[in-house]
Amino acid sequence: MDAPAQRRELRQQLAERRRALTPLERITAAQGLRRTLEQLPEYFTDARVAGYWASNGELPLNVVIPPLAAREQQFLLPVIGADRQLRFAPWQAGDAVQPNRHGIPEPVAPSTWFAPFQLDLVLVPLLGFDRRGHRLGYGGGYYDRSFAFLKDQIRPTEPLLVGIGYAFQELDAIDAEPWDVALDFIATERELIDCNGEPDSKVSA
Repeated sequence: MDAPAQRRELRQQLAERRRALTPLERITAAQGLRRTLEQLPEYFTDARVAGYWASNGELPLNVVIPPLAAREQQFLLPVIGADRQLRFAPWQAGDAVQPNRHGIPEPVAPSTWFAPFQLDLVLVPLLGFDRRGHRLGYGGGYYDRSFAFLKDQIRPTEPLLVGIGYAFQELDAIDAEPWDVALDFIATERELIDCNGEPDSKVSA
């Protein structure tokens, strides 16, 4: 089996396991994720925090988002542009959303947009990860294209990229592609993983 086929099969396996979680398991994981993110100072202080609308079994952010508003931090959701790049629009509970081409809810006709480089902290969805900050995404490349400018910068910097996933989504190692943008941290329901300074070795997932 070639590498692209292996990735497709791995994505399918991880997605199926995630979808099989019970509502109670998701709720418990969401509470654990908040405790994990509370170990990250930027979660308390950064002005613009981007996240995602959990779908297809993704680890929900419903417990993570409310404290941001209480601290007057701005929460934003990604919106796919015509150029297949992500822009980010402010969103709060009760604001209207509509599904995009992938069926994922996006803010409706936002009056304000922010480019990726204008963000402070980004909570990044994923299907798989390793402790070096390599991410197995969904194959669309939206995050890698949108945050490609970070590849030329000394990390960590702003925006800080924090992958969000269940602990079982951890892989021994992911063979990173040249266009992949590494994550700075991984936050699961169990722990906060600092991906900076990890030894790098090229091993296939």
